[in-house]
Amino acid sequence: MSPAQEAAFEHLAADRLGPVRSGYLRETMARFEAAHPRDEPHYYLSLLGTNPEYRGRGLGMTLLADNLAQIDAERMPAYLESSNPANNHRYQRVGFEPIGAFNLPADGPVVTRMWRPAQGILGSVPISRSRARRRAPGPR
Repeated sequence: MSPAQEAAFEHLAADRLGPVRSGYLRETMARFEAAHPRDEPHYYLSLLGTNPEYRGRGLGMTLLADNLAQIDAERMPAYLESSNPANNHRYQRVGFEPIGAFNLPADGPVVTRMWRPAQGILGSVPISRSRARRRAPGPR
């Protein structure tokens, strides 16, 4: 975000959430930003969730496989954060490895940082770019 967008977001968060919750959100976002790798261009898989009504049907992993196929076609690495340890083995099955962890504020969950090196294109399936953002090294 640009500095103006960040300021607008801060104002909106404070207005909608109040000072305590907006402070928690600000600290949470700062921890994610501080933990993000910056040494190599990569795709950042920022959010993946499944409605509880549809869990257990493989939909989340299908979406992930689709994203990874497009990333593999570009021979790019990928990065994600997992806030649910029960999912880490799923990410490891598709080539992600833990590279560190951090805690969310106020005794929040541990977030595992995971990296997947660039892969070849064999056996890949295309995915939606709306789910993955390419990140260049260095600060935003």
